[in-house]
Amino acid sequence: MIVVPEDRTVFRVSICVKPEHIDELNHVNNVVYLQWVQDVAYAHWDAAADEALKSKCQWVVLRHELDYHAPALVNDLLEAATWIDKPEGARQKRHVAIFRVSDGKRLTSAVTTWCLLDPTGRPRRVTDEITHALGLKDG
Repeated sequence: MIVVPEDRTVFRVSICVKPEHIDELNHVNNVVYLQWVQDVAYAHWDAAADEALKSKCQWVVLRHELDYHAPALVNDLLEAATWIDKPEGARQKRHVAIFRVSDGKRLTSAVTTWCLLDPTGRPRRVTDEITHALGLKDG
C-alpha cells in the first residue's frame, strides 16, 4: 500500500512491460525503473504546469534513491504513482512508487531530489505557484 500524506495529490501513469525492458535475468532491468521514475516526474510536470510556468523554469536531478522490492516481467501492467514533498529552497523531493496492477505488489520505491533552475540555468527557489500546480496543498 502506498502511503501518501493527506496534503498531497498523486499523479499516476500506466506502464506496460515490453520485451526491450527485460534483462538477462528475465525481469525488468534496474536502469529501466530509473527511466520510468524520471518519465513519470516529467509527465507530472508537463500535465500540471502551464506553458507560462514551464517557460520560467526547468528541473534537474541532484540525487536518485531507488529500492527494488520485487521483479516485473514481460507483459505486466504497472502503475507509477508520484507526489512531491514540501520544497527546501531550490530543492524538492519527489516520491515514486511503481507497482503491479494485477496484485497491487510494490515493485520499486524511489525518492529523487530535484533542483529548480531559472531560464539562465541558476537555481531558483520553488514557489507556492509551482508546488500548488504539482498538487501540494500547503507548500
